[in-house]
Amino acid sequence: MTETLLAGLTPLPPSVARLLERYTRARDGVEARLWLRQNGEWLCVYPDTYGSLKGPRSPCRVIDEAGSGIELELSGAVDPDDLDFLAMSLGQMFSYEDEARSAAHELSERYEEINLLYSISEILASFLSMEEATTRILDEVADVLGARRAALWVADRQANRLALTAAVGEDGMKGPIDIDDESSVTARVFREQMPVNLERGQRLARSSQREPRPQGEEPYLSVPVTYTPPDGGGRTVGVITLVGRRSDVRFSAGDLRLLTAVASQVGAALETQRLVRESLRRERIERELELAHDLQLKLLPDASQFSGRANVSARCVPADSVGGDLYNLFELSNGRLGVVIADVSSHGFSAALIMALTMSAIAIYAQEATSPGEVLRRMHQALIGELESTEMYLTMVYAIVDPVRGEVLYANAGHPHAFVIAGDGGVERLGATSPPLGTITFPEYGEGMVRWDSDDLLLLFTDGLSDAYSGEPGMNGEQQLLAEVIRMRAAEPVAIMDHVFDVAAAGELAVPPDDRTAVLLRS
Repeated sequence: MTETLLAGLTPLPPSVARLLERYTRARDGVEARLWLRQNGEWLCVYPDTYGSLKGPRSPCRVIDEAGSGIELELSGAVDPDDLDFLAMSLGQMFSYEDEARSAAHELSERYEEINLLYSISEILASFLSMEEATTRILDEVADVLGARRAALWVADRQANRLALTAAVGEDGMKGPIDIDDESSVTARVFREQMPVNLERGQRLARSSQREPRPQGEEPYLSVPVTYTPPDGGGRTVGVITLVGRRSDVRFSAGDLRLLTAVASQVGAALETQRLVRESLRRERIERELELAHDLQLKLLPDASQFSGRANVSARCVPADSVGGDLYNLFELSNGRLGVVIADVSSHGFSAALIMALTMSAIAIYAQEATSPGEVLRRMHQALIGELESTEMYLTMVYAIVDPVRGEVLYANAGHPHAFVIAGDGGVERLGATSPPLGTITFPEYGEGMVRWDSDDLLLLFTDGLSDAYSGEPGMNGEQQLLAEVIRMRAAEPVAIMDHVFDVAAAGELAVPPDDRTAVLLRS
């Protein structure tokens, strides 16, 4: 029992007063007094004679053994054993009262903490804006803990710094703070994931900077904001800092525990917000990729435009949302048919850009130029700047099918997969007549010519399709693909195309997937 506690017991605990009253009523001529020694003088606290400084006159007993200076005095015919027993009983009562008051005080503190944490949960659930929510939370924390300033710093990992997300109370640092700043206490708390409470006797180097800059010996409390997912592997996402107190009372260990609990809630909310932003960003990108995919495929012509002049089937399946493969079809004069297939040396957005430029250029030059070689020369001139800047090249075949003259005139810029399959199953490759576009510049591009009959098939495809056929032992993908087309050569081109792509889709690739494109034509 402490002097401070007893001095605050005005009046005495009812149980103490009742015990002394019953004892004195039961014993005629006996009086009881309780004395408290304060500042070297005696103060009578029972009976109701506060301020008496005469001191005890009769034998006394110390009520508790803590040396607090509280004594019981009994005057009159008193049995010494009664004095000892009564003093022990009173000591226990005071001890119980002390424990009850401590428990009530702790419960009151816990109620404030629980109420604060509950309020924070409500704030996080009701505010859509994280900035508004954290500002409200800091308001609540500053109010409960009596802080003059509260600030939340959130990590920007890409910039390697802490940005001030919310602050309430007095003005302070605006930031940002470099995470590696050795002089910043806030940065140190983030790096080391350990709180700093200057009231716990910690000393900081002279060069250390607090948030805001220190003003004398004002209280300062800073804790890391962490997030720990259910599967473990927690990480620090920010720092909460309290500077100064309105009552100039130091931050306690309980204050540190409370602020750590608040920081945990804030950390979970910040991580949830990050995941939501990331999800929205991914959804936006996926939607943009879908639109890019649809737009790119719309650049490719519909093979049905040759209906009545030829039986054509064409298909393009990008490996990513967009790709670098393309084909094109042209109706030329004198019943001729122009067919193009090209493969950019990569896939994705860069290849898709080259693909779009190629589609625009070929549509112009195929109508203007008189020969396939001249078309390739002009294409090279039009694309060389983009191909060099992107460090890519382009393989291309441009073939003109002339059913009247019974021939196919073509120019092949390094594209290996171009064939004429005869009605009897014979195969003739349309070999390369020049290197790929974007490599070597030629004044003229070579051409080739093969015979053409009405039951022949023109087959053009890219290596992404033949790669899908590379799993059969003893045969490469091109050989297997040719074997399938030769076996089905009498069927309609669309039926052959469906079968070829179905087999490719069902196969297991030994290499990363590439864009798959093919054109089949029978005049």
